[in-house]
Amino acid sequence: MFHPTVFDNIKIAFENQIYDYDNLDGILIVTDRADLLNLALMSREFSLSFRLAGSSNVTSQVVLLSSVKELSDEILETPGSDPGCGLVLRFYMEIRNVDVQCAAAQRILSSIWGPDVQPVQSLTYRYGQEDGTCNNCIELKFNRQITEEQMEDIPHLLEFLVQSAEELEDIY
Repeated sequence: MFHPTVFDNIKIAFENQIYDYDNLDGILIVTDRADLLNLALMSREFSLSFRLAGSSNVTSQVVLLSSVKELSDEILETPGSDPGCGLVLRFYMEIRNVDVQCAAAQRILSSIWGPDVQPVQSLTYRYGQEDGTCNNCIELKFNRQITEEQMEDIPHLLEFLVQSAEELEDIY
C-alpha cells in the first residue's frame, strides 16, 4: 500500500483549494499543471499556474519542491528531522515601463508578504522586439520548509496570492 509523503499531502491540499477557486468559485482559471520527478537528483517539483478570471496580464504559479534528503528523512524517520517541502510563488507578466512597474510590483508584494519574503524580479526581453516590452518573472521564496502543521494556513496563503495577482494586474 502506498503511503503518501508530506510532499504529496501538501500538494493535494494546494490542488484542492486552487481547483475549488477555479471550478466552484470562478475566481481563477488554472492554465498549467506539472508534477515532475527528477531521477538524476531524486527530487520532486510540483507547479500549478493560473490567471484570475477575466484577467490576462498576470500568471501566478505555486511551486512545491522536495529533495531526496527530505524524502529520506521522512521515510527513515530520522531523529530531529521535520519533514516538509520548499515553497516558491511566482508571478509572470509583461511590462513596458521597467522602472515604474518593477518598483510598483516590489512595493505591492512587500506590503502583502512582509519583510521575510523578499520579491526577486528577473527581466527578459527578445532582441529586436520593436514594442519595448519585457517579461517579468517575480519570485517569492519562503525561507523555511512547509510542513503538514502549516496545511491549515494554505487557504490564507492562497488569499494573499490572489490579492497579489489582483494588485499586480492593476499596474499593468
